[in-house]
Amino acid sequence: MSYLCNASAANLVIIDLQEKLMPVIFDNAQVLRRASVLAQAARLLAIPVIGTVQQPLRLGRTMPLIDDMLDQTIEKCSFDARAEPAFLAALDNGRDELVILGCEAHVCVLQTVLGLLHRQRRVKLVIDAIGSRQERDKICAIDRARAAGADIVSSEMVMFEWMRNSEHPKFREILKLIK
Repeated sequence: MSYLCNASAANLVIIDLQEKLMPVIFDNAQVLRRASVLAQAARLLAIPVIGTVQQPLRLGRTMPLIDDMLDQTIEKCSFDARAEPAFLAALDNGRDELVILGCEAHVCVLQTVLGLLHRQRRVKLVIDAIGSRQERDKICAIDRARAAGADIVSSEMVMFEWMRNSEHPKFREILKLIK
């Protein structure tokens, strides 16, 4: 486990929040809301926001609420995003902390998290911004990611750690997103 989230070392990775997948995700409105707030905060803090889409012809594009906030989107067929060279290239930006959210928690999110941990990457899994069709699958994914060495965080934890204190120049803007 690592210390606090670090804005200058972070990438925000949004996995498969897609139009045809999100309607069947348990508590999907909450997942999208927290993902949106975190992506907006990342944009305010100049943190790269990388998205993936699983078979977009079948599952659709990234949800419009999120799509406009992505710096880049990587199409993939593999559940583990690391299998896509473009994904690894996107992470080759001098930042070594990966803040991960998305769907489905027990498939694409978990396989990507486990793959990144296997490659010795620092991973923070945002539990209020991940989802699965079944709540039990999400819970199981969180447990497995924790056991493998991922830091388990909430979206608010991440944002406050990125700022470190209330004197941060973007504090008031980010506080408005949270409230």
